[in-house]
This record gives sequence, structure tokens and C-alpha cells, in this order.
Amino acid sequence: MTRRATDNSKALDAFIAAKTEIDAMLERLAAFSADHFETSPDEINWGHVGTLNHYRAKLREITDMAFHEGEHAE
Repeated sequence: MTRRATDNSKALDAFIAAKTEIDAMLERLAAFSADHFETSPDEINWGHVGTLNHYRAKLREITDMAFHEGEHAE
């Protein structure tokens, strides 16, 4: 019984550590987005569009997995 509690405690610690890291990444991404990804309208070119589409595709993959949407729909 004690061993199981210890295993759960380690799992909980790892879960909280991963969640904390995700929260920090999301906060940084939100700030980056609020700053228009450090670009101004006069600087935008197709390279910026491609980069932003790449970011969007990666985030879509994550949200599809998290919310069981897209190819991860049940």
C-alpha cells in the first residue's frame, strides 16, 4: 500500500512539473501573439505567413489531440 502511494506521488509531481512548463509556454506564446509575433504590418512577407502557418499546424495537432478533434476524433 505504501509503495503505491509513493508511485502516485511521483506521478503527481511529474504531472505538475509538466503542467507548469506547459503553462509557461502558453504564457510566452500569448505574449508573442499579442505582440503580433514581433512583426509590424510593413514587415509582413510570405515567409512570416509560412512560419505562422507552421506554428498554427503544430498547435492544431495539440488541440486536436487534447479535445479529440480532427484526426483524433473518436
